[in-house]
Amino acid sequence: MARFDVVKATFWADSARGVQPPLTDDMVADAERLLGVSLPGALLELLRVQNGGIVADAWDMFPTSAATSWSESHVPFDTLQGIGRAEGTLSLLDTPYLVGEWGLPSPLVLLTGDGHCWVALDYRECGPDG
Repeated sequence: MARFDVVKATFWADSARGVQPPLTDDMVADAERLLGVSLPGALLELLRVQNGGIVADAWDMFPTSAATSWSESHVPFDTLQGIGRAEGTLSLLDTPYLVGEWGLPSPLVLLTGDGHCWVALDYRECGPDG
């Protein structure tokens, strides 16, 4: 498994699509208040490098323990939502709406997905502090 500093340095593809404005401490505090959870430090480190966008090919799949319609071993992880309100771009801040729209359990924080498949942080067992 790759060390986090290697992942962090190579995580983002060279694309501006889906990128939110640079992340600030105030944006993080507002997001955590809206979502009702503490976001993981590693996620925030990635979002401080680039606030959402396209994931590099080396990291664009999320392993699963069971076969899916996508693959025997993974689902796509081609984008990571940032924190912000850039027009026409989904964000972690859209989680409450999307959870309601798709009838998902709560509390979740949706990292990527399209409605038929989501990768999320699941706070149901660990509580809001993660």
